[in-house]
Amino acid sequence: MNMVNMDTCKQACLDQCSCKAALFKYYANISSGDCYLRSELLTMMNFNPNEIHQNASVLIKVQNVGSNHLSRQVTTIIVATIGSFVFVLIVVVMFVIRKRKRDVQTEETYLDQVPGMPTRFSYEELKTATDNFNKKLGEGGFGSVFKGTLEDGSKIAVKCLEGLAQVKKSFLAEVESVGSIHHVNLVRLHGFCAWKSQRLLVYEFMSNGSLDQWIYHGDREHVLDWKCRKKIILDITKGLSYLHEDCRQKIIHLDIKPQNILLDNDFNAKVSDFGLSKLIDRNQSQVMTTMRGTPGYLAPEWLSSFITEKVDVYSFGIVLLEILCGRRNFDRSQPEESWYLLGIFEKCWEQGTLLDIVDKYSEDMQAHSTQVVEMMKVVSWCLQTDFKRRPSMSTIVKVLQGVMKVEAYLDYNFSRLRRHDTTIEHEEDLTPLLPSVLSGPR
Repeated sequence: MNMVNMDTCKQACLDQCSCKAALFKYYANISSGDCYLRSELLTMMNFNPNEIHQNASVLIKVQNVGSNHLSRQVTTIIVATIGSFVFVLIVVVMFVIRKRKRDVQTEETYLDQVPGMPTRFSYEELKTATDNFNKKLGEGGFGSVFKGTLEDGSKIAVKCLEGLAQVKKSFLAEVESVGSIHHVNLVRLHGFCAWKSQRLLVYEFMSNGSLDQWIYHGDREHVLDWKCRKKIILDITKGLSYLHEDCRQKIIHLDIKPQNILLDNDFNAKVSDFGLSKLIDRNQSQVMTTMRGTPGYLAPEWLSSFITEKVDVYSFGIVLLEILCGRRNFDRSQPEESWYLLGIFEKCWEQGTLLDIVDKYSEDMQAHSTQVVEMMKVVSWCLQTDFKRRPSMSTIVKVLQGVMKVEAYLDYNFSRLRRHDTTIEHEEDLTPLLPSVLSGPR
């Protein structure tokens, strides 16, 4: 194109699809010159430098990327990202569902293989027995307990386990612990129910509820006499001795406290709630486990995570002290200097005033002061900081039966490690005392 201006040359290249670049050669000004259109940039090399005037401009065509194109690119990226996320999510959900199905099948297979497995109830049976779970007895860390009556007239307590992560562990622990053992001082497991996500345990009904409502103070109409308390103490001791020494596998309860000691119509005491129990082989002297149990009843060695059955002995010592004193091991309703029962117990040993902390509501216990003081020696033996110095539960049975005596040289510094334990520095750390109307295991 001859004798055109630069704008005309530029537009000519824009109008021609095959044009990739334009060379505009002019003389005095850009209003008049020659325009050469090229379909490839390399063709620019074909020009003879001697023929090209020194006043020349090269115009190269480039693609104009508009906002619509960018928007389409962004949309494509977003859709691809969301699609990938959804795909991954679907894969994860399918994996979880399959894993749960396998876990359920594994659990079902396991339950079928446990020796001496108790009766398996249907969910509908227990729903009918408990009047659609309306007769609530109480609740605890692993769920609620309901009173029920079977078709044959038997009274039962049905524990409904709650909490996805805890249910399986607690359910299997209790079934494995008490499914095949029977002892007069252990709450009997009648059966269980595993239906969909529901896990229920069926126990014998204990008409007088848990021990805590009989020993902690308040305006009480009924106060246990010394003979009854001694019987309860011996029952607890026999139950724990059976778990530790007479079962096929040693069973450490790990959560001995008054709320887990149940009383029948004749005030026979039975150990309940095996949701935290640990089974260990007979040839194991100790086992490593995560800290569990209830603050205030934990033995000092819990800080090291290596525990033996002696942690139950320590907890039993705390419960025994509470039975004798008629109060909680930590009680903010008392004057501040009397909050910690262990501290008071320690001072009373130093001052020789043990009878000052005996249950003031029971005149009968004051009348049997000599026996009560002897029982406090048993408490001291159970609360030794060095777990190797604590007696076995079978030894305590012999002491209570008058066959043996308490060890003479004991360490009475009970509260030395208590303030550094995970116990009761703060009231919110305590296990809440839920309505004490439990007539079945928690």
